[in-house]
Amino acid sequence: MAGKREKNTNEEEPNTSAWMVTFSDLIMLLLTFFVLLLTMSSMDTKKLKETFANFSGAPGVLELSGSRGIGDLANFIMRYESSDRLVVINQDYIRRLLIPSFKKSKKVEKVIADLSNLIHVSDDHRGLVLSFQNHVLFDPGSVTLRKDAYPFLDAIANAISSCPNDILIMGHTDDRPIQTGRFASNWELSAYRGISVLRYFLEKKDLPPSRFSVGGYGPSRPVHKNDSERNRALNRRVEIIFRHLKEV
Repeated sequence: MAGKREKNTNEEEPNTSAWMVTFSDLIMLLLTFFVLLLTMSSMDTKKLKETFANFSGAPGVLELSGSRGIGDLANFIMRYESSDRLVVINQDYIRRLLIPSFKKSKKVEKVIADLSNLIHVSDDHRGLVLSFQNHVLFDPGSVTLRKDAYPFLDAIANAISSCPNDILIMGHTDDRPIQTGRFASNWELSAYRGISVLRYFLEKKDLPPSRFSVGGYGPSRPVHKNDSERNRALNRRVEIIFRHLKEV
């Protein structure tokens, strides 16, 4: 009788987390877009051209590491802590790379200081969570996406198309009663905002519907107590979640 074949202990398990390298590039590009979009109004034409010169000929989000002026953006990610896995942003590097001619601009300094509050990345039991404050994507009381949010969503769509993870989109509100007659409650508002993001991915980027789930938590899942305007703003958010891969 033939002996049992011994398992080769040297065989490596497939690396199911390799997609996170691409996702880190996505976060870098999102932050770059955000600083440029919000500081554009304070730049004169000459300085604007000088700023964008660093991005000349740069390829898409998946090829950032090889492009001139963007290759060093890995310095945005200073550490990825295994305890809570928060992405920590090197704000001084953003300032030096993108806006060397505008160090005295109060508007630019405020944008840089607020980056970690506007776009937050964490990892929980659902997967890797990319959280946007609502005003980045929507006007107050609206479920129509702002046009200046398209670059963020385009970059996310590229990451979604290049990784195997299913995507969960969840809307959130604060605890204040809704001020528009269009929706019965904050539950509907949060759900429709999640659906607006989903429809952008399906209709504008042609991503497969089978990979997506969407919903709204209303005011039921705050990240901070609703005891100040700042905390309420942080609670009003949309989460795009790259769900953990199922073990086979």
